[in-house]
Amino acid sequence: MYSRNVGLSRVVITGLGVVCPLGVEVQDVWKHVIDGETGVGPITRFDASDYQCKIAAEIPVGTGPNQLNPADWLPKNRLNRIDDFILYSLVASKKALHDSGVDLSDEDVKKKTGVVIGSGSGGVKLLSKNAFYASLGEIRRISPFLITGSSINMAAGEVAINYGLLGPNFSTSTACSSGSHAIAMAAQTIALGQADRMVAGGAEAGICEFGIASFLACRALARKFNDRPKEASRPFDLDHDGFVMGEGCAIVILESLDKALERGANIYAEILSCGMSCDASHITKPRSDYLGATTAMRKAIEGAGLTSEDVDYVNAHGTSTPYGDEAELGALKNLFDDNKVNTVSVSSTKSSTGHLLGASGAIEAVFSVLSIRDNIIPPTLNLHRPVVETKFDLVALEAKKRKTNIVLSNSFGFGGTNVTLAFGRYTT
Repeated sequence: MYSRNVGLSRVVITGLGVVCPLGVEVQDVWKHVIDGETGVGPITRFDASDYQCKIAAEIPVGTGPNQLNPADWLPKNRLNRIDDFILYSLVASKKALHDSGVDLSDEDVKKKTGVVIGSGSGGVKLLSKNAFYASLGEIRRISPFLITGSSINMAAGEVAINYGLLGPNFSTSTACSSGSHAIAMAAQTIALGQADRMVAGGAEAGICEFGIASFLACRALARKFNDRPKEASRPFDLDHDGFVMGEGCAIVILESLDKALERGANIYAEILSCGMSCDASHITKPRSDYLGATTAMRKAIEGAGLTSEDVDYVNAHGTSTPYGDEAELGALKNLFDDNKVNTVSVSSTKSSTGHLLGASGAIEAVFSVLSIRDNIIPPTLNLHRPVVETKFDLVALEAKKRKTNIVLSNSFGFGGTNVTLAFGRYTT
């Protein structure tokens, strides 16, 4: 577990890149979030008329500003060989590396730069398409690139190959906490001296017949708001009935503080600590005592050398599922005493982006960092009646200006896995 409080190298964020339902340019996406806009709408990727859930948060594809045009990034023959989660990773990584200003023409820099990108499901679109061919006995139609185009680790692999990055290269797969675990492990890799910088984040591309049907089968998706898609993702609201599936990738460039200062890099924020735990109780349902989530947050705070009194904002996991939302508020109540709950801000940006599954923790890390930079808390949209009585400031409906120095970002996944990232304003 990474912690700056144990004498390891300090790790900072020097670059950001996103591909998400609100667009592909970080500043535009952030403005949409702060302005209370949402990327949720009717499913257009396939005919969803027979599905109980007919909505999702799709990436805007096209040739306009803040849209993704795949043809601008790869030739058609390459696009046909990889799943979309790899394409999203290549795009977001390029944007983040450009934002960081790191000189990749320097061979020594390449040797000391690694990649870790997490994903919950990997190439589910490519897998389901080829599984269909196999079910028909049409073996010859199965792509020779099926394995290399769908395996979870190939997002990191393709990014490294594209830039010749010779540092540590691996993936994380912990369901909806995959992106946060990737960032946590990247920070630890740098702190232990295995790399000077890491390209880190999460990617997911599950909006397809198989992906939607799978989450419908386990009753996880929103179903009541097909005619009002912008109201469907409603974390902590009494009328929530499940999450809205999103897609995309978010990448942060993590760098040792010494190397960042040496090259005069722009520093967005510092990653202070990472807390990890497991509920060890149920495959999907949180613990009734909220111990797992509470432990992850507490470890992150203690690892940063802080107390709960220091926390200004919690970017919640807040998926809009009844069990999950209530459990997270319970864990937060465990963490903060009665005086603090009146002042700490808590919001869920999934109300704007939908739930990006394995990429969610990474894009929420981006939003956490920007919250520190701009001293503003993004809103929780569609929150009219909290699911439980609470004194927390849930930043309902509108963003809030406030001094923001310390932010916790929560991610929880199936299997009971929990991770909390602690970010802070960089100070010398």
